[in-house]
Amino acid sequence: MIAIYPGSFDPLTNGHLDVIERGRKIFDRLVVGILKNPHKQPLFTSEERKTMIEEAVKPFSNVEVEIFDGLLVNFARERGCQVILRGLRAISDYEYETQIALINRKMAPEIETLFLPTSAEFSYLNSTIVKEIASFGGCIRGLVPPAVEKKLRDKFDRGNLSNF
Repeated sequence: MIAIYPGSFDPLTNGHLDVIERGRKIFDRLVVGILKNPHKQPLFTSEERKTMIEEAVKPFSNVEVEIFDGLLVNFARERGCQVILRGLRAISDYEYETQIALINRKMAPEIETLFLPTSAEFSYLNSTIVKEIASFGGCIRGLVPPAVEKKLRDKFDRGNLSNF
């Protein structure tokens, strides 16, 4: 069975990676789908995000990374995905994700959505918080994979700060 784990991943956090690691054990193949959203101004380009994620998932032979735009259900169909995997941090995520899952099911009843709660140690973590901490020179070690940490330091030109 093939699943897709979609998101903007701007940047990939250890919470995302937690869902990827656990999801890849459930499915034969897991596609990490990076959404090119014209309504958002990402810190990293789609290609930069793809490169960072590919580095982080290199040990996982059944995980691939692709960039897409448009409707998720169309991309999922094109890739032969039967399941949309979504990570949940809090009850507020559940409410929003349920709405999205229901509309996706209306458009593509053959594709199921599976919610996977993130591990408790990452329940507070999101990309916006990571970017904000990094932009002020705070320590993001342990919040993101090492390659992402380096890219954030480079992006915010704080490569020489000792607290990073």
